[in-house]
Amino acid sequence: MTGVIVRANESFEKALRRFTKTCEKTGIISDVKKGQYYEKPSESRKRRENAAKRKAVKENSARNRGF
Repeated sequence: MTGVIVRANESFEKALRRFTKTCEKTGIISDVKKGQYYEKPSESRKRRENAAKRKAVKENSARNRGF
């Protein structure tokens, strides 16, 4: 469970900003956004395959830059 302890003399807005940042770091917001609509298994498979291709291209280009 993600939580934020409000410091002395800290405004609500600053505490809320710190809370949202911690939620983003832990991945809670992305999980909520994924669950907003149904994704067919074929669509999720395509999304994972495209992500793997992008990652491979990125790693390959980084490897080529080193030479």
